[in-house]
Amino acid sequence: MGWGFPSSLPLAWGSPQPSSERLTYPVKGRLTTPQDERSDSPEGSSPSPTAPAPPNLAALVEGLLFVAEEPVPLKRLAQVLETTPEAVEAALQELEATYRERGLRVQRAKDRVQLVTAPSLATYVERFLGLERRGRLSQAALETLSIIAYRQPITRAQIEAIRGVSSDGVLRTLLRKGLIEEVGRADTIGRPILYGTTFAFLQYFGLESLDDLPPLPEAIGGDAQGDQPGDPPGRPGPPHQRSEDRSE
Repeated sequence: MGWGFPSSLPLAWGSPQPSSERLTYPVKGRLTTPQDERSDSPEGSSPSPTAPAPPNLAALVEGLLFVAEEPVPLKRLAQVLETTPEAVEAALQELEATYRERGLRVQRAKDRVQLVTAPSLATYVERFLGLERRGRLSQAALETLSIIAYRQPITRAQIEAIRGVSSDGVLRTLLRKGLIEEVGRADTIGRPILYGTTFAFLQYFGLESLDDLPPLPEAIGGDAQGDQPGDPPGRPGPPHQRSEDRSE
């Protein structure tokens, strides 16, 4: 059985960059208002009894993710909001429940989170922004990406043992597209590079996290669970011998 992702998974897009025509803008630092600039306000005066209450934690997390230009570590959110990572996690789960029937999603990769549009909106977002649909990945790239996604962290030798073909060219393509990255080195002879998927991988396939990957067929997944980085893959039988696959 071949490796590959469902071709129907849509693309998720992050928030567009602001332009000079926007009515609202990401706020970096403290926003000065005319009231702040008044010099006739007595020093040390108590706040107005009608002043609005501070937003709840979920609203604060939502606001920070909205203005962030890239995925934010959960610990960074906790640091800025002067709370615990556990409290931020609870706020994120609250947002995820709120967004379930709406147009936004909380996307996660390892300890980082990002606010993105729902995958089902991809076609309309692309049309609105005048974006061209990115080209499809080749079958070789999808096969390699599938192996990395389900078996990460994984070495090039492990990938090639599963595919039965050299994967240098495909790995270079996936690295160039930002769908995979080097995540470390295996603790084996030669210290080979370990590969894993990226945030761009989640966006490309419209996944909120790696937990949303389709279940791996038992015939493939059952024999791969015990493998450690650098160990020979547990797929039964010799790999199919094919000529070197240079397609991207």
